[in-house]
Amino acid sequence: MTSIDLGTDEVLAEVRGRAGVITLNRPKAMNALNQTMVDALVQVLDQWRDDDDVAVVLLRGAGERGLCAGGDVVSLYHDAKANGTEGARFWGSEYPLNLAISQYPKPYVAIMNGIVLGGGIGVSAHGSHRIVTDDTRVGMPETGIGFVPDVGGSHLLTHVPGHLGTHLALTGAHVGAGEAIECGLADVYVPADQIEALVDELCTSGDADAVVGVHARPAPAGFTAEHDVIEQVYDHDTVEKILAALDEVDDDWARDAAKRIRRNSPLALKVTLESLRRARGQSLAEALDTEFRVSMNMQRGHDFVEGIRAQLVDKDRNPQWQPATLEEVGEADVERVFGPVDDDRITELNLAQQA
Repeated sequence: MTSIDLGTDEVLAEVRGRAGVITLNRPKAMNALNQTMVDALVQVLDQWRDDDDVAVVLLRGAGERGLCAGGDVVSLYHDAKANGTEGARFWGSEYPLNLAISQYPKPYVAIMNGIVLGGGIGVSAHGSHRIVTDDTRVGMPETGIGFVPDVGGSHLLTHVPGHLGTHLALTGAHVGAGEAIECGLADVYVPADQIEALVDELCTSGDADAVVGVHARPAPAGFTAEHDVIEQVYDHDTVEKILAALDEVDDDWARDAAKRIRRNSPLALKVTLESLRRARGQSLAEALDTEFRVSMNMQRGHDFVEGIRAQLVDKDRNPQWQPATLEEVGEADVERVFGPVDDDRITELNLAQQA
């Protein structure tokens, strides 16, 4: 076993047998990603890309709470209040990392145990082998903090057949292993009591397909009962029509979905629906380019700061959105978010041109 010095203890990397094992190591923060961690991930993946001793890359999270609860959005909140550029730097390195994971030349196995949200999706769901287990809770909860699904989330969620991705994007709901697979955010279910054996065998053989295949089991039920109804109610072109359709469904899941949507940022909801629509015809690189502009423009808006304040800073759970209602969000408001970033300190990613 050979440890890799990344200059930080927030990401641990070691070569164990035939595997390069990466551990996100901020357990008290549910392994939320910061700039240091993103830089370390980029460094070690670059180092292992042409290392013949590493046949497979394995991603894990330290602690028992989960792989990764997302990005460190409180730091992005402070950056927004200071009119800084740390958000641009963070997303400007995180999104290329997401793309690099999707294109990695070696098997990339992500153990998606426990909480896997937002940025956690970005470092796992673009991998080649995405494993969920008994305690998995996956979600893209950005609309609840005045933001939108990013890290390639618009691409992932819109390329799911039907409208399951729209349901997750608008509600921000967390779902389990079966739903995650059904939504295209994961590949296989492995029971929790087999995870360590899977890791050991991966390190011994380096054969991801064979090892994952041995330990994979039939996934728990996903959206079985409500699947068809979800497809119907989300098959509308506006958030208002989707809510109206949900209100017509006499079922607890629909009432919960409508309640979740109504408490989220109206602007973020409409931008999210438009993001999904645009991502349908885009490559992942193109979607990430779009997400970068959207992320920067949303960070500079009222709802991003207000949403994080209400949920994570003051924790009063009472965000005052502007505009306050869906009806007040005009097409021009949405279009402005997709426009150029009005800040000459910030350059666009242009990942699609580099691909």
